[in-house]
Amino acid sequence: MLFTIGDLIHIYNRGNNKQQIFFNDDNYSFFLEKAKKHIFPVANILAYCLMPNHFHFLVQATDHSCKPKNIGGLVSTELANGFRILQSSYTAAINKKEGRTGSLFQQNCKYKILVNSNTNNALHNDYATVCFHYIHQNPLKAELADKLEKWKFSSFNEYMHTRKFSLCKTEAAYEVLDISRGRFYDNSYQNIEPELLEKIF
Repeated sequence: MLFTIGDLIHIYNRGNNKQQIFFNDDNYSFFLEKAKKHIFPVANILAYCLMPNHFHFLVQATDHSCKPKNIGGLVSTELANGFRILQSSYTAAINKKEGRTGSLFQQNCKYKILVNSNTNNALHNDYATVCFHYIHQNPLKAELADKLEKWKFSSFNEYMHTRKFSLCKTEAAYEVLDISRGRFYDNSYQNIEPELLEKIF
């Protein structure tokens, strides 16, 4: 996972063989607590959504994100290592609780740099904004909720100021994305063209 300070990155992963990774509300909450411990300190989290068999994060790389991190004989970054620990520690806890063994997630997180700070332009900023809304729309598209605010495990309600738990740097999101405080709710429901979705993966 190589990137530079200021990059906007879509990071996502799913269960091994598309299997379920969250089995109850406590699992979702536990994963978010782990994210607050391992991701929040090393990147600006702009959006997230946890789904039964996968997750999405939109993050902005900071100087801490890009710091080299030695893992065995490999050189990684603090952000990549944060997601590695997030998944491995969550898997260990779930395996213990569920009496299972083996990997829970696909081996490596997928990621797409949507805005490279060295070539920042309006077009790529549009992709990051599309990704932001796409992440929040996941539960609606999957018919897990009929309103975005009814899904408890995304950052949507952080932007609606109806959740005490805060994982996102909302001010950073308003600064770097084309989102409006006044039109946030209506824009969150906007239809996303399929050709734009192809650009965020």
